[in-house]
Amino acid sequence: MKYAVKLLSAGSASLLLASCGTVDGVNDNVDTRRPPAQTYGTVADFPQKIGEPYQVAGTTYTPQDVSSYDEVGYASWYGQELSGNSTANGEAFNPEGITAAHKTLPLPTYVEVTALDTGRTILVRVNDRGPFANDRILDLSHGAAKQLGIDQQGVAGIRVRKVNPNEQEREVLRAGGAASERIATPDSLLSILRNNLAKLPRPAAAVRQASAPVASPPPRQPASGNRQGRFIVEGAGVGRPAIAENSVGNNYVGAGPGTYVVQVAAFSDKSRANAMAKKIGARVMPDGTRKIWRVRYGPYDSTKEAEAGLAQAKGRGYSGAQILRGDQ
Repeated sequence: MKYAVKLLSAGSASLLLASCGTVDGVNDNVDTRRPPAQTYGTVADFPQKIGEPYQVAGTTYTPQDVSSYDEVGYASWYGQELSGNSTANGEAFNPEGITAAHKTLPLPTYVEVTALDTGRTILVRVNDRGPFANDRILDLSHGAAKQLGIDQQGVAGIRVRKVNPNEQEREVLRAGGAASERIATPDSLLSILRNNLAKLPRPAAAVRQASAPVASPPPRQPASGNRQGRFIVEGAGVGRPAIAENSVGNNYVGAGPGTYVVQVAAFSDKSRANAMAKKIGARVMPDGTRKIWRVRYGPYDSTKEAEAGLAQAKGRGYSGAQILRGDQ
């Protein structure tokens, strides 16, 4: 359960902010230059989208516009492994932009995000859905996590407050830059926010280790498959042995004969697969060689159930997702 933060007063409030698996995926001096248009395409604030209720991993989320949205919880972040992918509002994901994913806020929405360990507050543009690990309320882009100072953490305690910034600040964020930071949150308010955060269970695991490098590691060639740029395409017709459930730990599961799965993506890097699975509420299922890590929904006991999972994946923009037998 999350705890809504009650504003203390108007004065204090003014001080506060891809399938057979084909994805491999401050201050006034911050760089506000627009990234090349051909890289991330058109970014606009209108029309704003709320959207219909949707389901992920059996949980229903109902998007809504809450003008007084103000909440504390935990944030994770995601980066280069999803660069260029379509966000929930149809934009191309820019990992170094100052953006975030939220389960229900309208797209786009502008929020102030405060790191509760330091009181540092930045302006962030919400343009995606997630995170679907329900112990977190926000998934920040790498650029936002870096500006907030939490990019060396897997998860961090935050406050998220919906705001209505001026057009100049909106333009900076739409261009991929960072707006000027807000005044740091005063200690008196931070104490209240931290107490509310302490009532929440801390997420059990980080999306990525603090020591993980920002730059993408050199791609590794899978034993059964080939590389096409930064994508993995698993080798057609190559036999792949089934993996027993939990044979490689609770986070990496397989599916046996007679079941079905919906495959969204495949990676040669386990940490990238894990990050994507956490973001979309899926599972990581390795091949028999432990060199290909698949992001999948399921396993399902029937094709009808798998079709519902396929609709879920395609509804999140993964048009190449497909149903496979669990032992493939």
